[in-house]
Amino acid sequence: MWPFSKKGASGFSSSSTAEQVTEGLDGTGLTAIVTGASSGIGTETTRVLALRGVHVIMGARNMVAAKDVKETILKEIPSAKVDALELDLSSMDSVKKFASDFKSSGLPLNILINNAGIMACPFKLSADKIELQFATNHIGHFLLTNLLLDTMKKTSRETKKEGRIVNVSSEAHRFAYSEGIRFDKINDKSSYRAWGAYGQSKLANLLHANELSRRLREDGVEISANSLHPGAITTNLFRHTPINGIINVIGRLVFKNVPQGAATTCYVALHPQVKGVSGKYFSDSNVAQPTSLGTDADLAKKLWDFSLKLTK
Repeated sequence: MWPFSKKGASGFSSSSTAEQVTEGLDGTGLTAIVTGASSGIGTETTRVLALRGVHVIMGARNMVAAKDVKETILKEIPSAKVDALELDLSSMDSVKKFASDFKSSGLPLNILINNAGIMACPFKLSADKIELQFATNHIGHFLLTNLLLDTMKKTSRETKKEGRIVNVSSEAHRFAYSEGIRFDKINDKSSYRAWGAYGQSKLANLLHANELSRRLREDGVEISANSLHPGAITTNLFRHTPINGIINVIGRLVFKNVPQGAATTCYVALHPQVKGVSGKYFSDSNVAQPTSLGTDADLAKKLWDFSLKLTK
């Protein structure tokens, strides 16, 4: 991470850590779900939210790893409230079971962090016969959010506290196929490009948050929905990306460690500066500008309807 990172309007920069952006904040009484919580940025997000008093439910495919994360956090923060439930976002059955198990617990839900994801894998279909990156990164989170929305609305009404939905997208949304979302070619193996499909799924995360934000506003519900670029970009991204793509985003793709990579997620989930802010895209704990496709309201509506059909 560059030592000369410039601070934005929020007072934070690309070198700010998750602990720094939440310093002095008290999340006691809040409950959050973090998907993909058993490794990387998801683990650090869980740890820092727990450090600030939030009760965190980890959604994890690997329950052994989740148990280890929970034990490590409790050793560092004995007062931490952390639990884990099994969740495989590539399977709609698993998503439905997770949502059902969470609702059965009777817990409130203030914060939903859709963090889990897979990156640039070879072509494969999910158990539900949907291209794996689109299924895991977008469809699983779209379904999960819809299944938990009533719980979030109830919590917001009863506690008079703003609910927050946070989609971890990526600057890689700039590498999506030229048309953005290939509605008629989602499962087309012959035209599949691993990075194009990854970019498509990350664009979907962004559009999902935008359309969800619009719908929540229309419903008059005090729940925000935002998306973000965490900044944890691996070096092999450059190797597989066309040179013009690199030129377009070279100034934005910076390398971060895990505490820095989890900062924007924790900022958007917890910071009072973000209260009342919805339908925005964040990077380095500041509001950022996505591509024109990332702000296309018609594309977002079309994606919503398409996703609804896939999950019915």
